[in-house]
Amino acid sequence: MARVLLLTNTLSASAEVLPSLALLQHQVKIVPAEASVLIDVPEADILLLDARRDIPAAKNLAKLLHTTGSGAPVVVITTEGGLSALSAEWGIDDVILDTAGPAEVDARIRIAIGEYAAQLAESDPGSGEIRTGEVSIDENSYTARIKGRALDLTFKEFELLKFLAQHPGRVFTRAQLLQEIWGYDYFGGTRTVDVHIRRLRSKLGPEHEAIIGTVRNVGYRFTVTSAMKDAQVTERI
Repeated sequence: MARVLLLTNTLSASAEVLPSLALLQHQVKIVPAEASVLIDVPEADILLLDARRDIPAAKNLAKLLHTTGSGAPVVVITTEGGLSALSAEWGIDDVILDTAGPAEVDARIRIAIGEYAAQLAESDPGSGEIRTGEVSIDENSYTARIKGRALDLTFKEFELLKFLAQHPGRVFTRAQLLQEIWGYDYFGGTRTVDVHIRRLRSKLGPEHEAIIGTVRNVGYRFTVTSAMKDAQVTERI
């Protein structure tokens, strides 16, 4: 689920601007499509700019967002007739027709967020980011994402995910994880590891919880599925 910032001057809900968006589970916040939004852009994973009607104004705002840096990919929403007005000069990351179906809208949002994150990583090789399959972990900001979705992790959950992702496929016993994450001075039992693994899987969600695999009577490992291998090989940036 992505945090979507919809820039529009319509007085109606987002269902009018992009009907399919209302059918998805993304968190949508609506703000005016005006230059004043650049003063304090709300935190978001992606910006959707309404260019269905006032194309010149939308183009100017898109160029401003590109020049000043929006901190997120910018995708324009337009009509079939408005496509002819779009060009590289806009500085946008993608375009969506207002008639696009839910599956297409969801895919374009997901791809735009992923490509934007990849561009940031390439432009800053010293960013301290770990990427394994569809999981990206930023050591500097203590944030983790899966398929562009931010994970709300505690410090220990973050450290646990980071450590396992740094060693994909390798099995660690509960005692090893306890020493690596909690330290030798920690007096708690290995059940602490099980509790944090369970919470971590819950936050990864049903679709991705399997990346933290259990090896019976041994411990845990980070499992790169075949789909993840096809998407991206493990790398440390």
